[in-house]
Amino acid sequence: MARMVTSATRPHQFSSKAAGESLLDSCPPSAEHSAGMQTPDWGALEAVDGVRLSWNVWPNSRMEAQKCVVPFGALVTPRKVLPEMPVVPYDPVRCKGCAACLNPYARVDFNAKLWICPFCYTRNHFPQHYASISETNLPAELFPTYTTIEYQLQRPAASPPAYMFVVDVCLIEEELGALKQSLTQALSLLPENASVGLITYGTHVHVHELGFDECPKSYVFRGSKEFTSQQIQDQLFRSTGGARPRPGQQQTNGAAVTGHQSKFLVPLADCEFQLTSVLEELSRDSFSALPDCRPARCTGTAVAVAATLLASSVSNTPARAMLFVGGPATDGGGQVVGKELETAMRSHKDIAKGAAPFMTKATKYYETVATQLCTNGHCLDVFACSLDQVGLAEMKVCAEKTGGMVVLAESFANTVFKTSFARMFTTEGEDALGVSSGGVFEVITSRDVKTAGCVGPCAALDKKTLPGAIADVPVGSGGTTAWKLCSLSNDTSLAVFFEPANRGDGKDGTQTAPQQQSQQFFLQFVTMCTVPSGETRLRVTTTTRRWTEGANVNDIAAGFDQEAGAALIARQLTWKMETEDEFDCPAATRWLDRSLIRLCQRFGDYRKDDPASFQLMPQFSIYPQFMFNLRRSQFVQVFNNSPDETAYYRMILWRENVLNSLVMIQPTLMAYSFNGPPEPVLLDVCSIAPDRILVLDAYFSVVIFHGQTIAQWRKANYQEQPEHEAFKQLLEAPKADAQEILGRRFPVPRLVDCDQHGSQARFLLAKLNPSATYNSAGMGGGSSDIIFTDDVSLQVFMEHLKRLAVAS
Repeated sequence: MARMVTSATRPHQFSSKAAGESLLDSCPPSAEHSAGMQTPDWGALEAVDGVRLSWNVWPNSRMEAQKCVVPFGALVTPRKVLPEMPVVPYDPVRCKGCAACLNPYARVDFNAKLWICPFCYTRNHFPQHYASISETNLPAELFPTYTTIEYQLQRPAASPPAYMFVVDVCLIEEELGALKQSLTQALSLLPENASVGLITYGTHVHVHELGFDECPKSYVFRGSKEFTSQQIQDQLFRSTGGARPRPGQQQTNGAAVTGHQSKFLVPLADCEFQLTSVLEELSRDSFSALPDCRPARCTGTAVAVAATLLASSVSNTPARAMLFVGGPATDGGGQVVGKELETAMRSHKDIAKGAAPFMTKATKYYETVATQLCTNGHCLDVFACSLDQVGLAEMKVCAEKTGGMVVLAESFANTVFKTSFARMFTTEGEDALGVSSGGVFEVITSRDVKTAGCVGPCAALDKKTLPGAIADVPVGSGGTTAWKLCSLSNDTSLAVFFEPANRGDGKDGTQTAPQQQSQQFFLQFVTMCTVPSGETRLRVTTTTRRWTEGANVNDIAAGFDQEAGAALIARQLTWKMETEDEFDCPAATRWLDRSLIRLCQRFGDYRKDDPASFQLMPQFSIYPQFMFNLRRSQFVQVFNNSPDETAYYRMILWRENVLNSLVMIQPTLMAYSFNGPPEPVLLDVCSIAPDRILVLDAYFSVVIFHGQTIAQWRKANYQEQPEHEAFKQLLEAPKADAQEILGRRFPVPRLVDCDQHGSQARFLLAKLNPSATYNSAGMGGGSSDIIFTDDVSLQVFMEHLKRLAVAS
């Protein structure tokens, strides 16, 4: 329980729903629904299975489903930590018809020792070791409460992970020194049996032979030239006359690769001293840049060499290429800008006009590298630390398809990079990311449900569980029911989109559901991966929802999860902006507005042409506000953001769960004062007061904002005086809560400590609802700030929405 802030305790956290309900005063719920009706806690269901659906009651016809506007989909966190989930030491029982795993919804005939699959209705016999099954002797997968179960597959332990450090040496001395310090510290965090390798690049690419301990030795590739995989293999493995090693060849103890690969990927226990020495002696690129020119940096060539080296050495075993880049690529494959400083980096406007000459070629280059990485089950992590752009927008496909981690910071000495990089290797405690590898994510659905696609850090596999299981119109990575996850953490979340089909009655020859299951449909999510301990785990989550008649609007609305719906819309919208050239910011905003108007027309209660009569059901009360903040967010509006920043924001959105996605879309705001305990306040400029401290959690940044009076007292050092102990505690409480947020999030957010009317106050003002602007009537009321913007406020937005929704 939260107490007075003067007791120096941390305030309670609040859900986005609790904050949002008080914001939408201009759109009250209808009277008949607000009386005695409470919106279900969909987040509680997510805590059980790690699955959250936008609609929990589906119409039984495709036409009615299209009228619902918000896509039918599920946000799935395949490796979410579930304390109540059982782990069993045997393999699952699969259906011979659709390969679905045995689950609590299967119909079991204990006498005949068979079970009927709820997905395809195929009759399956139990294997021999289930012979003793009975109503009083059930296996774990048939327990009604075990809708999520994890199998510890009986397979040999996976090989130790491999880490290939790809280091940019075109840095100033201070930056290179900070990077070397972080890399040296990381070596102490790696397991001793992990294989490590080092590639440095600048004008040329240097592949360091760590297995040669007589003296430092490296193989050099010209940075201005593009190499094929075969040429790279020949240079690395045949230069000494030896044959190229077979991919995946291992030592008997699994500790490291053998043959010529061991020159470049060596167990840390065998090369720690030599690798540390190489890092300590690492210096800037010896080829200095000409005046008025950028350094020759061959980032793309270095990534290609790393991908080929891993493919030749540790194919289909856990491996990460970790790229540390401090500037744009100016040479070789993946070049994003010319060397002359007078040639500016491409902007969003240049890309829209087709004036980014390097972008198309660089994107295709990295797509080829991404395919190679995915084929071998490896991932690329990108640590981009530069005040300039580095080309993340072009190379993002490598991180997206392989599930690699991405961190964007201003400097290698910045806390954002240093803390995030160190957390990559944490294996115990709440800070551990729980990074798994070699994952395959599969979706199995009832026959009346089609899979449209998946938006997230994954790559599509060519697999279809049943004929007709694929939707005609793909969303995200479509055309399949299975995806490859080269790397995933405990928090990695995938958005799966579905298409409800017209439900048949069996007259066309299709097999229909049993009578008791005719009003239900089922979804099963199967994830197989190698966990950090080296074991192979297979997690099966089976969930069910029900059908309803398409005309029953109230029944459909009762199952709407507006928070999950907003997260799915955000992923669908950003996917369209990434893949459709004509879907720019104005087009995206219009699409979002039209979708919201159609939704309000469908689920609102109003009289034609009477905006004052418009009311929304409680299940939709916060959704318009989410859309208002989404259309203003960095995911849609690219003004004042570089293409690299936009790509970074969208990549993080595509991998986070519902709650974190909502924090990105609609930040949370907490107020600290002497008047009581910390409390959530409106995300509005009216929440600013001179005697308040505000903490804004915008996910990518955490802002501590001191009101004018508080800032003056702090500058006068009142907190140092014994009689003002309460003021000292008031100053410390927001900092403690901000540090708690930073400690549990990856990548680590940027911390901004600012004062009212200060230059950095813009980080807060940019996220607030502009209810008081320089040209509004409210600028003279109260003591709050005003925002210098022409953007409409939430109140004006809602007035327009009401008018358009009720129009004839």
